[in-house]
Amino acid sequence: MQAQIIGAPIQSGAGQPGCIMGPDALRTAGLVAALEGQGVTVSDRGNLALVEGPKVTHPNPVLKNLQHTADWVRTLRGAADKAMEETDIPIFIGGDHSMAAATLPAAANRAARAGKPLFVLWLDAHPDMNTLESTVSGNLHGCPVAYAANLAPFPVFPEVPNPVDPTRITMLGLRSVDPPEAEAIHATGVDAYDMRAIDERGVAEPLRAFLERVAAEDGHLHLSFDVDFLDPAIAPAVGTTVPGGATFREAHLIMEMVHDSGRLTSLDLVELNPFLDDRGRTALLVTDLVASLFGRRVLDRPNRPNAGRLAA
Repeated sequence: MQAQIIGAPIQSGAGQPGCIMGPDALRTAGLVAALEGQGVTVSDRGNLALVEGPKVTHPNPVLKNLQHTADWVRTLRGAADKAMEETDIPIFIGGDHSMAAATLPAAANRAARAGKPLFVLWLDAHPDMNTLESTVSGNLHGCPVAYAANLAPFPVFPEVPNPVDPTRITMLGLRSVDPPEAEAIHATGVDAYDMRAIDERGVAEPLRAFLERVAAEDGHLHLSFDVDFLDPAIAPAVGTTVPGGATFREAHLIMEMVHDSGRLTSLDLVELNPFLDDRGRTALLVTDLVASLFGRRVLDRPNRPNAGRLAA
């Protein structure tokens, strides 16, 4: 298997500075070595450089860093489309979640070229289904799903020739949902599980049903992993912490099940903010989860100093 790593040091879509350092923190935590340890041939293309695009405007006055974020989405979209043609599994490391406004359409384009449907597994405390009109915070990392699924006009971003089908999106771990997002979830048929549903049913049941659908339709699978999916007690390095997130074992189980499915075709790792971390603890945990996603088992996991702190 071949994987290509592309760093997207974008923080303009988030409210808390620091995600710009995320790609290099994941590299320092051993991301490449973790992948190679599972037999993956890795090509690290480094971090993208922003290319400024045409001027964009929007009447909603609360939108923050609109021009900068639009330029980043356009820059990453070109690189993502290219990576989708060059490698088995592109891995996009960021950077805030506005980068999914580039990676989701690129994944959908590749699936369309292959004549297959695209499924999306969205691991996040937030559904990121606000529109340019509905967002209250003005932070554009809360909009990529609405954009990629073509739920509303987004004239500031590139066109989406192959919108993601909302009924092929499964969200796990939701615990902070704006009213317009809740309405969009119900209206579009997104398969969404908040933490109460996970408390009652566990993660395995809904994830197994989702993965069975992907297999039945012979689909591509894009996994978008936001650090705030995890409980902040084990992953403090995120600017949008919401208590009550996924545990260490729940997160590893999800990664192991996705690996077992053999369906993964692209991956986002987003919202890591090293400025808020505790001696690299969150970056190490994310790297460990990626190793599970690519085949590492519990019995294969090595001991390391202070490893117990990750499972605290």
